[in-house]
Amino acid sequence: MMDLRELYQQVIVDHNRNPRNFHKLDEPCQQAEGHNPLCGDKVTVYVKVADNSIQDVSFEGNGCAISVASASLMTEHLKGKSLKEEKSLFNSVHDALTEKDSDVDLMQFGKLGVLANVKNFPMRVKCATLCWHTLEAALNETQSVTTE
Repeated sequence: MMDLRELYQQVIVDHNRNPRNFHKLDEPCQQAEGHNPLCGDKVTVYVKVADNSIQDVSFEGNGCAISVASASLMTEHLKGKSLKEEKSLFNSVHDALTEKDSDVDLMQFGKLGVLANVKNFPMRVKCATLCWHTLEAALNETQSVTTE
């Protein structure tokens, strides 16, 4: 029987090798660039917003497996979500990965639960959160963000 850690690794590897929504959107409403100087990850997030909801979101860039998989999972999960749901999810993911005593269970968000394991590898937290910070920057009309 496959253990949970092995399943998590398979999801990360799959999203890294076959990233979903990996392209530039035609005529995005907003976009931002993110950079993780520690790891060298670079990402551009594109988003279309209408009626206070995310109509479409995509990304381009290069980086480590955690960075690419996190961006792929994020874009899959956020399409069609309201901006309020996006903000709540951003806070949940950020708290789950950065707060020592966080009680956020990312498993409630389906495949995003694989990101919870990143907390066990502190050097990778900035890799996993880069796309989330970049999306926030795009939505706040800030053109770039870094996870220094």
